[in-house]
Amino acid sequence: MPQELQLQVSPEIAANESLLYEHVAQIVRVSTKLVSKVVILKRSIDARQKSIKVNLKVSVYLIDEKYTEQKNELPNYENVSNKQEVIIVGAGPAGLFAALQLIELGLKPIVIERGKDVRGRRRDLKAINVDHIVNEDSNYCFGEGGAGTYSDGKLYTRSKKRGDVDRILQLLVGFGATPDILVEAHPHIGTNKLPQIIQDIREKIIECGGKVLFETRVIDFVVKNNEMQGVITQNGDTISANKLILATGHSARDIFELLDRKKIFIEAKPFALGVRAEHSQELIDKIQYSCDYRGEYLPPAPYSIVKQVNGRGMYSFCMCPGGVIAPCATSPGEVVTNGWSPSKRDQATANSGIVVELKLEDFKPFEKFGPLAGMEFQKSIEQKAWHLAGETQKVPAQRMIDFTQSKVSASIPKTSYVPGTTSVEMGQVFPDFLTQIMREGFSEFGKAIRGYMTNEAILHAPESRTSSPVRIPRDNETLEHPQIKGLYPCGEGAGFAGGIISAAIDGEKCALKIAQSLLK
Repeated sequence: MPQELQLQVSPEIAANESLLYEHVAQIVRVSTKLVSKVVILKRSIDARQKSIKVNLKVSVYLIDEKYTEQKNELPNYENVSNKQEVIIVGAGPAGLFAALQLIELGLKPIVIERGKDVRGRRRDLKAINVDHIVNEDSNYCFGEGGAGTYSDGKLYTRSKKRGDVDRILQLLVGFGATPDILVEAHPHIGTNKLPQIIQDIREKIIECGGKVLFETRVIDFVVKNNEMQGVITQNGDTISANKLILATGHSARDIFELLDRKKIFIEAKPFALGVRAEHSQELIDKIQYSCDYRGEYLPPAPYSIVKQVNGRGMYSFCMCPGGVIAPCATSPGEVVTNGWSPSKRDQATANSGIVVELKLEDFKPFEKFGPLAGMEFQKSIEQKAWHLAGETQKVPAQRMIDFTQSKVSASIPKTSYVPGTTSVEMGQVFPDFLTQIMREGFSEFGKAIRGYMTNEAILHAPESRTSSPVRIPRDNETLEHPQIKGLYPCGEGAGFAGGIISAAIDGEKCALKIAQSLLK
């Protein structure tokens, strides 16, 4: 039987196989020659002390113990060409993993995606970055793979169901992700590698008899006697099915408006909103690792911070070490920021959303919009930022200390945000209560993380798409909408997920519930 050990080693030992084998041999008190295999099961960095350590959970195989490499093989997906059809609206993580699960359960998915495939999306991303042109159907949020494809590929989640998380990670490895994601405490694929994985998932869906329709936007639901019958697309086509997974993501405002117009019950949901802060990665490394140079064995350092300010949580969100800030507007006349990192996290800058939790009462000025009040609040800030920055895809920007002192920055250095920035006093972008909380919050951040509060850090506004401003309710047991039979609200857009993994898990859950309902 292999021996399982919990180790704490230097970064150099963790990165060097021969040094690790020597270290393990000393612990188990055998010659290094007798250690045939050390399998790393889990890895995390402990930077709490000046001497940084790497925590490892390993299995140790001695020379007389057989080691068989575990292969992450995909399930045996059968052909479902002639099986019962289920419509999935949205080809993000929730929609794609719902489709795979349906195939596994012997059902035929029809995935309807308003945007283009991953390759087609690239031209539209270039257009928004270089020409400041926003394609409402193909951008950083809409298109194959959803917002996750081009926004970092972080794979950690607060989900307590480890089995569900491991299943999703194993499927991703089966579709080409590095096996390291099964080991790392905070796994990450990288924006440069995700597109191929997403494409391979789509090809598997089609190979098994499912359908994936790109550049097909749903403009209406066909509902009869409060039962789902299908959808109507922008081309006037009707696609029929009495089971529909609605997995459109947190930015599909036209779908929220459609639901409201058809008097299908939805409700306003609190979310968080703020700015995206960019520092040099070198500075974050110095702060987090307490050293002048992190060396070749440590990865670019992340950070995480939470403070309570005036009864509100203010916290870092989607922190991207060695990453860049991207333009994530989904309509002309607005600006939105987000961040991502390539797989190597090798950019010179680090960025993070710094956001404040909102409450339903904050949306009172927009109460005439009913359940869309939070969405209209969000939209108003994005449109104001667009106007203040010059009515292009440039965003309002301000040096961090200048922001806390209500002072317009005399200059803004070039940042990783390609469309560019305009020096603006951020107090003009946000409601007064939000501005005040952020000013106090950054001062608190500066006390908690020495060196974080610097005028070399640049704030970009707004970071506004942290989660959906709308919740589409569903029954806790069946996962069906309480009013419309056969409608399964799913993922981030419905308010039931927050990230790639949790959205994928939710997609699988909805697919399982549909299969169960059909077996009754």
